[in-house]
Parts: sequence; C-alpha cells; structure tokens
Amino acid sequence: MKLLINYQPTDEHLAQIKAVADKVNVVVEPDRSQPESIADADILFGWIDPELFRHAKQLKWIQTISTGVDNILFPDLVASDVILTSTKGIVGTHLADHAFALLLAVTRGIVGAARAKAWKWQFDRTDILELDGMTMGILGMGGAGREVAKRAKAFGMHVIAVDPEDIPQPDCVDELWKPSRFYEMLGRSDVVTICAPLTPQTQGLFNREAFQRLKQGAILVNVSRGAIVDGDALTEALQSGKLHGAGLDVTWEEPLPDTHPLWQMDNVIITPHIAVLSQKRMDRVVGLFCENLRRYINGEPLMSVIDKRKGY
Repeated sequence: MKLLINYQPTDEHLAQIKAVADKVNVVVEPDRSQPESIADADILFGWIDPELFRHAKQLKWIQTISTGVDNILFPDLVASDVILTSTKGIVGTHLADHAFALLLAVTRGIVGAARAKAWKWQFDRTDILELDGMTMGILGMGGAGREVAKRAKAFGMHVIAVDPEDIPQPDCVDELWKPSRFYEMLGRSDVVTICAPLTPQTQGLFNREAFQRLKQGAILVNVSRGAIVDGDALTEALQSGKLHGAGLDVTWEEPLPDTHPLWQMDNVIITPHIAVLSQKRMDRVVGLFCENLRRYINGEPLMSVIDKRKGY
C-alpha cells in the first residue's frame, strides 16, 4: 500500500504519520504536479486536480488539507469510487473566532475609528452596537456554524440556524430550521453569518431578493465562500443603508479589486481569506488524517467523508 503526501509536512508531522503507517510505503513529493508519483498510490494526502487525477490508476482515498471541496469536485472525481475526506468538522474554532472578530469590528465602530487615525473620531452613538439581546442567524451548522452558535450564546444572543440535514439541535441553538425557512431567518436576524459550503444550492443565494428580505439594519458576516453572495446586491444593500455593515473574509472575486467601493466603507471590514489560518490548524489536520489512516488500515468507517454529489 502506497501513501503519497504531496505537500511538505514538518518532520514531527511526518513522524506522526509514519507511526500509524508502519507497514505503508510513505512517499513525500511536495511537487504536486508530478504524475508518476501518483500512478501507483493508493492514498493521497494533500491536493488533487483533474490532470493529476487522470494519472491515478489505483487511488482509493483522498484526504484533502482543505475544508471546502467545491474547487476539486471535477466530474471524473465525482463519478469515481475514490473516497474523499476533507477537514470539515475540525476548523470551526478558528473560523468562528474570525467571524466574531469581523462582527465586533463592525458593531464597535473599530473599522471607522482605525481608518480615521484621530483620537476625536466623530461617531454616532447609535452606530456603536452591543450584541446582547440580538438575534444571530447562521447558515450552515457544520463545525464552524456550531462554534459560531456557541459564541453567539455567550454574547447573550438568540440563535436561529438553517441547515438542510437532519441533525440534532445543539444546546447553543434556540431554533433549527430547514432551508425552506431561509427568508424567515433573514427577516428575524440582526446578524447573519454564512458558514455553509459552496454548492449549486448556495451559489448566489444572497441575491437582491435575499437582501430585500433581510431585517433592516442587519449585519452580514461571511467566513465561508465568497460566491454564496452576489457582490452587486451586497454593495447596493450597504449603499442604501439596508445593511448596518458587513464583515467579509471571502469575496465573490478574490482578490477584490482595489477600486471596489467596499474598501472605502467605514462599516465594512474585509480580510484576505485568512479565517482558515491558525497555529493549531495543521496539528488538527494531521491528527485527523492519522485517525482516518488508522481506520482505513483496519477497515473502519472514515471521518469527515464528503458526499461528492452533495458537495459537502
């Protein structure tokens, strides 16, 4: 059995993997474009694209380093019997931390104050908000959604979540709804946080109609995928005053052009797709892979398996 790792792990992480795979041929090839490396591999830990997959003659399982898999669900992989696992379920902590960093930057007037570079920054007291008593709407109750809900409850918020799956309602969620009530959630939420994967069902979901359904003065936070939001519709909602503000770690076009009007708005904060970063991230990723590798060797069900047809 051959395991191909096509990124560069640390010495500690490689030793951790080899301790689990003592009877597996472990090959590290950081240059992920080398087709000969994957030709006889049974397991891939790292990255995949259509060209590399074409050379994978006996591949049975791919463990990606990423959480979102919309960029690798090309037709040949989806149609194949190759198992795909991601890091879903283990990145929620830092995604939720970042979501609240963005939210607090908007609600506490930090964006405008930092840009003003003046001690006596002029502000309207009604524009500086506290979260206690507000309603948090969450789209997607995976790991990130659950962690956002925990933080929202700690801030004294009422939490409404929308998810398509039949999942148990967490204690930190006051109301758990199906997507058929998406517009109702928008109408009741003071803050809406997007934690959903990008799928055909979520692409462009936040369009003009969705922003019209949003509660007046709501705040939008997105730490998931930029293409879930229609950029023109969001810009219009901010310019019209429909939205109080927005915190975005992802945008529909990345990088967002320097000339885009969102960069100039004191009620908008944009970070460059960094919510996924954490000093603990790769420790968690390798830990998940090692557990999955142990399970794979022993013929047990894997964790964080992607339904390739659903996209998550």
